[in-house]
Amino acid sequence: MELKTKVTAVPDRQEIFITRDFDLPVELLFKAYEEAELVEQWMGTKVQKLESRRHGSYRFETTDPRGNVHGFNGTIHEFVPNEKITRTFEMESAPFGVQLEFLEFEKLTDETSRLNMHVVYRSVDIRDQVLKLPFVQGINMAHNRIQELLSAKK
Repeated sequence: MELKTKVTAVPDRQEIFITRDFDLPVELLFKAYEEAELVEQWMGTKVQKLESRRHGSYRFETTDPRGNVHGFNGTIHEFVPNEKITRTFEMESAPFGVQLEFLEFEKLTDETSRLNMHVVYRSVDIRDQVLKLPFVQGINMAHNRIQELLSAKK
């Protein structure tokens, strides 16, 4: 089965591009990244902090099947409602360091939208290590949950 979320990794580049079309208005898609309650639902994580604004920050925690707690955090550098979020992202228990994420929300029609993500890693090696994880399947599953969750709210 083909994944709806497309991940493109150009060889020898320290970045990836992620694209997903949603059957959701852009305003509703943006809320999935802006509102803590929604983030908790589609990410399956606990939102400890989410300051959805320029110079805001966030911190999430998730518990794996073994009971280990993993934290994720970052700083929001740019926040334009229904258009874009530029932020850092760090998995606290992983050796990958901080990545830079550019999220752009695009209105396709009144009822459809596209999320374009450009993620930059410190090195090609780190990018390649992340891609060896079940990253692509995981982000596709998360995007599927956004679609399912917010379709019920339309």
